[in-house]
Amino acid sequence: MNKIAFITGASSGFGKAAAEKFAANGYNVIITGRREERLLALQKELQTAHGIEVLPLVFDVRDRTAVTQIIGKLPQQWQQIDVLLNNAGLALGKDYFDEASLDDWDVMLDTNVKGLLYVSKAVLSFMTARNQGHIINLGSVAAMDIYEKGNVYCASKAAVDTISKAMRTDLLRHRIKVTAIHPGAADTEFSTVRFKGDTTTAQKTYEGYQPLSAGDVAEAIYYCANLPSHVCVNELVLTCTAQANGFYTFKG
Repeated sequence: MNKIAFITGASSGFGKAAAEKFAANGYNVIITGRREERLLALQKELQTAHGIEVLPLVFDVRDRTAVTQIIGKLPQQWQQIDVLLNNAGLALGKDYFDEASLDDWDVMLDTNVKGLLYVSKAVLSFMTARNQGHIINLGSVAAMDIYEKGNVYCASKAAVDTISKAMRTDLLRHRIKVTAIHPGAADTEFSTVRFKGDTTTAQKTYEGYQPLSAGDVAEAIYYCANLPSHVCVNELVLTCTAQANGFYTFKG
């Protein structure tokens, strides 16, 4: 019987690459996101290429009612979730604290923190019933290195790190693994979203060096998810060779 991976934010970036990686290795995948047309296209692509089953679920992780109801009504055959990848997240704006948008702050906290909590709580009801499962939370090097104009984005990813530690402790009795993966600079839609469609500014973020790709991060996610049952990578910080941490990047 195929294992099942549940992936939030699967319509692009790390989530899409992770769905492709798990599907290529025989997992059935539940893919979620807000953009239905992208999810349906990915469903068709994965089923055709790999002969596995794909269940697309359209919802916004910020919508607590939708998350609870949709996940709570999963068909029986999809409830045996082996891996939950909490990938949905974003940065909005890069402004000094006193000049930042309250709306941007709300969206980041509601998505990166509360959305992760809502989805985890809903999926955990299936995992705890089986006393097995693996939750992988996507953080960021911004959780450790607080940079200028990062303020609430950094805070949201620090929260992901802390929540991961709390989950790992509280879920020991259910034998559920919890991994926090903290990527550095990666060339996805991240900067385009952060700078609200300003692709010129977004591309300047990656000039002068080779950042991570979505596929690089998907490889790390898959590796962590497929270690022996008694082994758990608690935390993994992943950067490109040109980047030492959230502060130092060599561009040349």
